[in-house]
Amino acid sequence: MHRKSGWALLVFAACLAATPLAHADTIVLKSELNAANEVPPNASTASGTAEASFDTATKTLTWKITFSGLSGPPIGAHFHGPSEPGKTAGIVLPFKSPEPPITGAAALTDAQAADLIAGKWYANVHTQANPGGEIRGQMVKQ
Repeated sequence: MHRKSGWALLVFAACLAATPLAHADTIVLKSELNAANEVPPNASTASGTAEASFDTATKTLTWKITFSGLSGPPIGAHFHGPSEPGKTAGIVLPFKSPEPPITGAAALTDAQAADLIAGKWYANVHTQANPGGEIRGQMVKQ
């Protein structure tokens, strides 16, 4: 190796080592789904859990939603927002299938990510008996 190229390589390595790496976080969110969280609440005894993680570097949300005891087959399931508990909002992210376990991933916009992290999204599972939603849960950071 020539002295010049060795020196250049050493300078490059030193610069690379001094460059701060981008810091990415994974934010974990969770929710307990039940009928008492619906607006208005209903008499269903169904229950479930929504678990999600958000990668701040790729802005990718991944989720897994499980539930049981619905009054009938699920006819729809989605993330809704932005909304606080006790209020309703439109669908922000539909799921490909309402059948449990519901899993998926999607890239979020900056605005969607901000609402999600602020606790303004909720998971909602709909049935024919409860078309507005049978069980619901607000997504909160863990």
